Amino acid sequence: MSDTKPIWIRDPLAVLADGAERGIVVTDGRIVELVPAGATPATADVAVFDASAHVVLPGLINTHHHFYQTLTRALPAAMDRELFPWLKALYPVWARLTPEALELGVTVAMSELLLSGCTTTTDHHYVFPAGLEDAVDIEVGVASRLGVRVLLTRGSMNLSQRDGGLPPDSVVQDEDTILADSARVVARHHQRGADAMVQIALAPCSPFSVTTSLMRATADLADKLDVRLHTHLAETEDENKFCQQMYGCRPLDYLEQCGWLNARTWLAHGIFFNADEMKRLGKAKTTISHCACSNQLLASGCCPVCEMEEAGVGIGVDGSASNDGSNLMQEVRAAFLLQRARYGVAKVSHKDALRWATKGSAACVGRPELGEIAVGKAADLALFRLDELRFSGHGDPLAALVLCGAHRADRVMVGGRWAVIDGAIPGLDVADLIRRHSSAARLMRMG
Repeated sequence: MSDTKPIWIRDPLAVLADGAERGIVVTDGRIVELVPAGATPATADVAVFDASAHVVLPGLINTHHHFYQTLTRALPAAMDRELFPWLKALYPVWARLTPEALELGVTVAMSELLLSGCTTTTDHHYVFPAGLEDAVDIEVGVASRLGVRVLLTRGSMNLSQRDGGLPPDSVVQDEDTILADSARVVARHHQRGADAMVQIALAPCSPFSVTTSLMRATADLADKLDVRLHTHLAETEDENKFCQQMYGCRPLDYLEQCGWLNARTWLAHGIFFNADEMKRLGKAKTTISHCACSNQLLASGCCPVCEMEEAGVGIGVDGSASNDGSNLMQEVRAAFLLQRARYGVAKVSHKDALRWATKGSAACVGRPELGEIAVGKAADLALFRLDELRFSGHGDPLAALVLCGAHRADRVMVGGRWAVIDGAIPGLDVADLIRRHSSAARLMRMG
């Protein structure tokens, strides 16, 4: 039995749910009641949180990120480059990543996400220079301290420049090391069930940084351990050309040959699929993480979201070396604007963009209990105030979040617990974090 009272989040200004005009009742980490207009809770002895100044959303879910990249934001050597030359400029800097720097980079990324209304985030960590073998363990520790729900991926690269890949030798590992550590982190950290706070997925970086042997072995291991799979795919035309030259086929064909085209897999970017490939993705239920800001900054192209709704589409902020931010609410607006420009007014609304970042993203991470305000779902909620100058004069509160550019949540609840209160993370010294993080970033740049 819980020793805390149920919480009635009462009379929200607006809520992204039907039949919850008078609010939501939460107990033991779950939504137990939606209170319709004119009603009061059937649940007895509730504590009340006055939400009359708040718009309430399901907690936003981030489906693609590289936390460590907060240490290389707006790096001059990598600016104004497309993906492959951008990577080549950054790999030598990332090779200098230390455990201390990673912890700071992860803390900045997770904190920024939380403050933007994100309650669950993935991360794709694939850089393992000597001394950073415990990278995933470090991330788990930060997530636990901040109270954010995570699906952390044990990424990998084993195809270095000497083998015809892009990364330098110093950041890759051999296949046996990768597979052994993948099994280790799953055994140590992966939680099962609807209340899981930490889960692990396996994530070779991309077709141009791992061998076919590792792709296939990772798929086999994920099947054996019953965990999800993630990688970058169809992000640029250069990638298509690389796959044709190296493997004699397009990226999706290669993925299928490696045993990846199934409902266990979600893919980052998904820009350059043809019509037949999009149908195959839908049939396989292989989902896509749409990273609007990153794809615009690197001029990679635009993910054809509406054509891939059958497969399922979520939202990802991507790494801070390409997006230069970890703000998921801003990413929702970017995705809305980009896809509205592509498809027009009749096909894309602000509610579509919010759905991609909630129910759509929940499908990407394999967590149907997340991403929706409904009875039985997890009590992961993001509450936004509309008292900033940018919202003055708004009519529709839900639309205002997207159209007027909400960027900071006032309250964030994860599993029934407040992780953000009054726009701040309890116990986090932001000024000190900025000072230490900035110092670590300078050291990495200097070498």
